Amino acid sequence: MTSLSPYDSMTPVTRAAYRAKAAAADLAPLPRADKDDALLAVADALEVRTSEIVEANAKDIERARKAGTSEAIVDRLTLTPERVRAIAADARDVAALPDPVGEVVRGSTLPNGIDLRQVRVPLGVVGIIYEARPNVTVDAAALCLKSGNAVLLRGSSSAYESNTALVRVLRDAVGGAGLPADAVQLVPGESRESVRELMRARGLVDVLIPRGGASLIRTVVEESTVPVIETGTGNCHVYVDAGADLDTAVEILINSKAHRVSVCNAAETLLVHQDIAPAFLPRALDALADAGVTVHADERVLAFAKESRATVVEATTDDWETEYLSYDIAAAVVDSLDRAVEHIRLWSSGHTEAIVTTSQRAARRFTQLVDSTTVAVNASTRFTDGGQFGFGAEIGISTQKLHARGPMGLPELTSTKYILTGDGHVRGTGNIG
Repeated sequence: MTSLSPYDSMTPVTRAAYRAKAAAADLAPLPRADKDDALLAVADALEVRTSEIVEANAKDIERARKAGTSEAIVDRLTLTPERVRAIAADARDVAALPDPVGEVVRGSTLPNGIDLRQVRVPLGVVGIIYEARPNVTVDAAALCLKSGNAVLLRGSSSAYESNTALVRVLRDAVGGAGLPADAVQLVPGESRESVRELMRARGLVDVLIPRGGASLIRTVVEESTVPVIETGTGNCHVYVDAGADLDTAVEILINSKAHRVSVCNAAETLLVHQDIAPAFLPRALDALADAGVTVHADERVLAFAKESRATVVEATTDDWETEYLSYDIAAAVVDSLDRAVEHIRLWSSGHTEAIVTTSQRAARRFTQLVDSTTVAVNASTRFTDGGQFGFGAEIGISTQKLHARGPMGLPELTSTKYILTGDGHVRGTGNIG
């Protein structure tokens, strides 16, 4: 009897990881032109097969609405022809970006004549675990391909039909361009067990990046044996300082909160200096009302709400730590800038905080004291985004401090290695180490 090879006895998830590892080895040495051609082929294929993608997405949308899913989540799930064209455009943008692989980070000739260079190299196999948004499927694949990585995509079951269609298009385009199709794979299975297998594929998967809500991220961070780059939730704050321009403050607040509520860089808490509260809050509350935003207010904000058009409810402790992802915002009056900073330190997820002020001193103190990935001065929180930062696209926004922090573009999807070139150099026996 012929014995089964180890490969035959593997689970579907492990097989996918092995194929990804082989594909990553083939991708790593490829020149930029080959990767760019594949990305352009991906963009063209997305546009040609838009109807196939939208039809698959419609099944996910129908199932979500039948399940009573909130409209904010349905919006994140939805793919229209316009959105597919935008995703294709993003893939072309990534193709136009500089290739980080092979970049010399630093280099020197050592006193003994050895040439030493630190160069960027792909991470290898990147696993992405994410919720709802099917656009992440293409964004992640494009960024991983450009940086020479194979990607294992594990989206939520709510977007299963959409992700299946998208990955089918991606694999056809990538394979047709001469790259290994297994560089882009959808992790087999819809059960939580397939997620657990991916999180324990240490040695096959080089890094995991979770994108989604706090529960998902916490589960991946706590249960994974594969190294994790934590992309945190977005409990973002807008602080209106005593010296703020009122028109500017209202505009930044509304843009931060209501421009698109279902994204991680939307503002979830408003803090107002007590000195400007009488002039600012009546205008702000009416503007929030016009935008359809419900305000979860502390006692001091409630005092200004009686004459406004706003829908206001009394805030609870839970409100200060909540990432609503909806037309809701928590609001409080604070005694000083330092009190605002204390509130942010206590409740922030470390994503993005904004100050609105005409005082350079206040702006400088705020940026020095607030420890988040991004601190905005007189600008909306919505600018914390790889595209807005000029990175082309992003794999996520890291709220941790190791390896990468903030929007993660192409360089953050690489590691480095040292290349040491000598001329018959050997180390003397008297050296220590």
